[in-house]
Amino acid sequence: MKAVKHLLIAIFAIYLLPTFASAGWWALQDRPVRWNQANWGSAGILPKPEESDEAAIYVFSAMTGGLKGAVASHAWIVTKERGARAYTRYDKVGWGSPIRRNHRPADAFWYSNRPELVTVVTGEDAERLIPKVEAAIAAYPYGEPGGYTIWPGPNSNTFVAFVLRSVPQLGAVLPSHAVGRDYLPNGEFLHVDEDGRDMHLTLRGLLGLSAGMRSGFEIHFLGLVAGLDIARPGIKIPAFGRIGV
Repeated sequence: MKAVKHLLIAIFAIYLLPTFASAGWWALQDRPVRWNQANWGSAGILPKPEESDEAAIYVFSAMTGGLKGAVASHAWIVTKERGARAYTRYDKVGWGSPIRRNHRPADAFWYSNRPELVTVVTGEDAERLIPKVEAAIAAYPYGEPGGYTIWPGPNSNTFVAFVLRSVPQLGAVLPSHAVGRDYLPNGEFLHVDEDGRDMHLTLRGLLGLSAGMRSGFEIHFLGLVAGLDIARPGIKIPAFGRIGV
């Protein structure tokens, strides 16, 4: 019984306390009540596509709307072919056709929340990887209408995480508040990235762990993530994300 008590205390301290703290802070902020009151315009992060002929790949993440925005973010992918005069944005959403192209500006606010760049690849590397990214997007098993479950997945973050695992050369994992990223498609229990540098274990995205050069060491509980970042020293805190260098 003592071991169970210690486990429950650890779960509360590591996962639930930060989540409650984030929810309390979030509730005090002035935020849009409805989606049509939110800012969905460009955040001005990306250069104008015509300013450079370089190919580019960007992965963005922004906190979402409503109460779930206290603990969860939304991720999307942006590509630009060499010489292209426009960006192409890919999102997995729960309305309309789930994988949508260009339904918002490439670097738009999400429910008035400013996006952060998760990873950037440009030049020849991007030129080489864009076909792989597009192939992974096409291969995503929940890409048709109806292939969306807000929790534990598959959702918008499941989609982007699938692409990142399929193209490990992008060199990134989604933030720890990207709830749904650890849901492995098709009931998969174990996944080792193509380059062998990261391993993922999960029970339908509810309980599991990730370990490797990109993930560091993470333990997942009900979609919440706590862990250590090794490549860029820091800690991953549920609801808050990564804190460190």
